[in-house]
Amino acid sequence: MSIPHARRAADAALRAWGLERSSAALVLLVVCELATNAVCHGHVPGRYFEVRIAYDAEKMVGVEVSDPREGRPTLADPAPDDESGRGLAIVDALAETWGVRERVVGKTVWARIRL
Repeated sequence: MSIPHARRAADAALRAWGLERSSAALVLLVVCELATNAVCHGHVPGRYFEVRIAYDAEKMVGVEVSDPREGRPTLADPAPDDESGRGLAIVDALAETWGVRERVVGKTVWARIRL
């Protein structure tokens, strides 16, 4: 899966669920940030990352991005001039909660966004 493919698939699901554009935009930003982290930091040659989203009756959207690399991502503290390092800070600001779950191979970074 690629980042643009993940975004298009998530956008299609969010539209099918009838979510407002402003709410969908927040979710898509989280999807893109987590997918970008999977590509930049979780890539293992010959393996892909996986994205899952779910919407529940409590007006929460769950986003999960799994990649094959071991390790737990942490919030960075980038300098103002740094061009990267803010992905998880963006997720932290937009999500009600987020975390990391280990898998047999790799990890899943998840977030729950209240709409």
